[in-house]
Amino acid sequence: MFSSFGEDSGLDRERALRVAGAFGGGMARMGETCGAVTGAFMAIGLKYGKAKAGDEGARERTYELAREFVTRFKARHGSIRCRELLGYDLSSPEEREAARQRGLFDTLCTRLVQDATEIVEEIL
Repeated sequence: MFSSFGEDSGLDRERALRVAGAFGGGMARMGETCGAVTGAFMAIGLKYGKAKAGDEGARERTYELAREFVTRFKARHGSIRCRELLGYDLSSPEEREAARQRGLFDTLCTRLVQDATEIVEEIL
């Protein structure tokens, strides 16, 4: 998700994928915040984030957009937590395999990334 927005800010796709690499599976497969959501936050921050001390306007704008993103994402999916979205705890190898067997990474996760991308495009 994040790699879709990095190039506009001078961040090549490979580097963006590396930066976002630990966020999948709800933060390193811990089932916490969905990687599509954290990618969206990174994209918002890349465009509007505070880069200079004292730039509280940038911080507030970034937080406002992140909250707007969460509101819209939750309206579509009910949660931003990977474990709740998938219905599986990816920190468990057995549950991760069950999610894989059900094809959730190719279906649901793909849809979550698409929706996150669409929402970010709308709010940016």
